[in-house]
Amino acid sequence: MKLGPDIARIASLLGDPARANIMTALMGGQSLTAGELAREAGVTPQTASSHLAKLEAGGLVSVRRQGRYGYFALAGAEVAGVLESLTGLAAHAGHLRVRTGPKEPALRQARVCYDHLAGDLAVAMLDALVAKGVIADAEGSLVLTHDGAGFIRAFGVEVECLSASSRRPLCKACLDWSVRRSHLAGSLGAAILTRVYERGWARRVEGTRVVAFSAPGRTAFAKAFDLAPAT
Repeated sequence: MKLGPDIARIASLLGDPARANIMTALMGGQSLTAGELAREAGVTPQTASSHLAKLEAGGLVSVRRQGRYGYFALAGAEVAGVLESLTGLAAHAGHLRVRTGPKEPALRQARVCYDHLAGDLAVAMLDALVAKGVIADAEGSLVLTHDGAGFIRAFGVEVECLSASSRRPLCKACLDWSVRRSHLAGSLGAAILTRVYERGWARRVEGTRVVAFSAPGRTAFAKAFDLAPAT
């Protein structure tokens, strides 16, 4: 008798190319309709609905009904973390798409991973936060330090509100698929990206996961987190 969780069911749900494309489309953190996801997956709306029913039954997506439409999203940050790790594993193993597309370099520099920043800039930010003592890294388990809480407040994020209102971890390491090192996830990672948007340093490129920094925004971001200047 085999014991423990059934990972084979999760693997089978993610193993279908159309379902994998649907899940990847939801990695941006937004809710999409079945029709929108059908176009992302390259299948008919009926086929997409069948795939979505299986993903919902498997606990990987959730749906919110509004009028005649259902809006689908990832079931949570844990699902997004698994997808990010699988993407990194596929890249490391050489299982790459034949056509990477013109947005590939931009995705590698900065993108949204569910609701937090990922890519080169995100990994550099976490490295800087650890080096400054804002976050302590104990073998991959991230903790906001006492002094670090002051730094985060000065950046404009209410740490106490995050701790009180969220069931998610405050800080969490998420393995970045393009860098193969961790960036900052958790409620703090999400709040920092929100603050970056609020300050006008970057914007989400419509229809993609790319987070595009303006030149002044990139400079301000680097200054705020003591990153190396952009080259």
